[in-house]
Amino acid sequence: MSLPVDQRAVESLLAFWADAGVEALYADAPIDRLAEGAAMLRAKSQPPPPTPVARPGLVSARSPDVASAVAAAKVAAAACQDLDSLAAAIAAFDGCPLKGQGAKQAVFSRGVSDAALMIIGEGPGADEDAQGQPFVGRAGKLLDRMLQAAGLEGRVFITNTVFWRPPGNRTPTPQEQATCAPFVERAIALVKPKMLLLAGGASAKAMLKRDEGILSMRGRWFEWVSEDQSLELPALPTLHPAFLLRTPAQKKKAWQDLLTLTERLDRPERPH
Repeated sequence: MSLPVDQRAVESLLAFWADAGVEALYADAPIDRLAEGAAMLRAKSQPPPPTPVARPGLVSARSPDVASAVAAAKVAAAACQDLDSLAAAIAAFDGCPLKGQGAKQAVFSRGVSDAALMIIGEGPGADEDAQGQPFVGRAGKLLDRMLQAAGLEGRVFITNTVFWRPPGNRTPTPQEQATCAPFVERAIALVKPKMLLLAGGASAKAMLKRDEGILSMRGRWFEWVSEDQSLELPALPTLHPAFLLRTPAQKKKAWQDLLTLTERLDRPERPH
C-alpha cells in the first residue's frame, strides 16, 4: 500500500537541496553509493589473473592434428628406399611438435645398415642433440660397453621412438611417438633386423602397445608387429642405460637381458 505524499515535506526537501547547490538529477533511480564502493573494494582485493608468459618456440610448437601428422609421416616414410633418404625425410618432417621446442637437429640413427639387432630407445638427450646421433652421452657409452662385452659390437642399428630432443629431457608423449612411428617402422623394414631390443619403458610401451611398467616387461620376449601386419619380429624390453646409471644395482638385470638376447640371436633355431 502506497503512503500519501506530503506535498509540503517534498517542497521543503527540494528547497533544502536547492540551497545546497543541487539543481539537477543525474538518474531517475537512486544509486546506493555505499554498496557500489564495497563492491569496488572487493574487486581490488582479488589478485589479478596471471599474465601469459611467452616462451620460445611456443607458437611453432603447437601440436598439429595428430592423425594428419601421422598420415603425412606415412607418405614421407613410404617414399624412402634407403636409410639416407629416410634420414633426410625425417629431418624435413615438420609434423612432430618436438621439432619446434628447442631441438637443434633431428637425431636418427647410428650403427650398421644391415644389423641383426635393432635397438630402439626413447628419445635424444643433450649430447645426442648436439652430435646428431643417438646414445652418444654417458648412457650411450655404457650401452656400448655392454654391447661389446656381450659380443654385439658392430652388429647393431640404434635409433629412438622420437627424433628430436624433448625439452628438459622429459619422456616423449604418446602423441609425439605416434607421429614418428611410421619412420621407425620404415627403418625396421629397410634394416631387416632379426630382433628388437627396446631400451626403456617409453620405448617398450610405444612399440608393443602395452601399459605395463618396464620392470614388469624386461627380460620377457614379445612379438612386435608392424601396423600393416606385414612385419613381425621378436622384441625384448630392457632397462634404459640412463636408468642403470642412476641405479647401478639394476645393471645385473640388464646384463641378463643382453645374454638372453645374444643366445637367441646366435642360435635362432632354438626354442624359447
